[in-house]
Amino acid sequence: MQEILLIGFYQPDEPLTRFLEAAQQEFNLPIRYLQEFAPLGTGGGLYHFRDQILAGGPEAFFVLNADVCSDFPLSTMLDVHRHQPHPFLLLGTTANRTQSLNYGCIVENPQTHEVLHYVEKPSTFVSDIINCGIYLFSPEALKPLRDVFQRNQQDGQLEDSSGLWPGAGTIRLEQDVFSALAGQGQIYVHLTDGIWSQIKSAGSALYASRLYLSQYQLTHPERLAKHTPGGPRIRDPEVKSQSLPSLNQMWFGVFAPRSSLLLLGNVYIHPTAKVAPSAVLGPNVSIGEGVTMGEGVRLRESIVLHGATLQEHTCVLHSIVGWGSTIGRWARVEGTPNDPNPNDPRAHMDSESLFKDGKLLPAITILGCRVRIPAEVLILNSIVLPHKELSRSFTNQIIL
Repeated sequence: MQEILLIGFYQPDEPLTRFLEAAQQEFNLPIRYLQEFAPLGTGGGLYHFRDQILAGGPEAFFVLNADVCSDFPLSTMLDVHRHQPHPFLLLGTTANRTQSLNYGCIVENPQTHEVLHYVEKPSTFVSDIINCGIYLFSPEALKPLRDVFQRNQQDGQLEDSSGLWPGAGTIRLEQDVFSALAGQGQIYVHLTDGIWSQIKSAGSALYASRLYLSQYQLTHPERLAKHTPGGPRIRDPEVKSQSLPSLNQMWFGVFAPRSSLLLLGNVYIHPTAKVAPSAVLGPNVSIGEGVTMGEGVRLRESIVLHGATLQEHTCVLHSIVGWGSTIGRWARVEGTPNDPNPNDPRAHMDSESLFKDGKLLPAITILGCRVRIPAEVLILNSIVLPHKELSRSFTNQIIL
């Protein structure tokens, strides 16, 4: 890999700059942010910055949507491309019939894996193979984008002056390129059975965190918190109370009987976080930089971002705690999960709506940055915007 380019319409700010600098140091790769002059769709930025993408003569380049989580089998995709190069290689996975309508659907040749038909969010069932938003393109893939751009220019000259035409630079990869070129021997799909999910809401971010923590068990177990003498307790829902070991059997996050070892709950704790020994964490918890947790804190299925403080005996379930927020003693912050059907291995997160019939639907609780929650209150299924200081309990509300 030679370089990483981030393409977007958003104005770069200080947090983004810090993120890019930290990422460059960590991965020892040049990383740049390229800002579009206007929103150009999923393909317009690729064509607009084609010279920067092709600088250095790359063999191929990956294109990753920013709103997906995955184990990103990029090495496998590169092997597939090198074995049989084509302009477009898509990563695909399977979904159930109902949820497939929410994604780009792919009809493939099962022998050659050529994409024969592509429909973005069809109204009726087309295929259970869906587009993951992860691609490997050869330099030749930019030629169809050029054709779309030139066609848009011609169409724009025929438009009236209503101002509704989005501009020649707006290119939709899915509708303008994939649907048009399917069945012409240019687009192929590689199916994965690894983890994948869209991140369209805060609730899906919690689910994505769970997927990554479970993946760490396989790929980076050293990143997960382990039981240490005097440290917080890590809890796993699959461990029955009658099977829990005694304290002298616990050592660095594993049960240590004579015959086998068993790792406990998926919890990430940043090295700079301060967590009291009596806190109970897990499963599926991520604790950020500089977080402080007092005695008796209970944390489950949640993300606590950097600089937050959870005072003594707080309980946080199915929630996201924003940067620098404070939760008072004996307060309870709880949300309602919206997880995929656990009995359907092909189920994915639904694109949840905040409202139904004018009412706020139960969902995870989100605290914006620098929110202050007083002691002994309940915040349930609510969204609290940044810099709010609450004085009482709230249920099923958005606090502006």
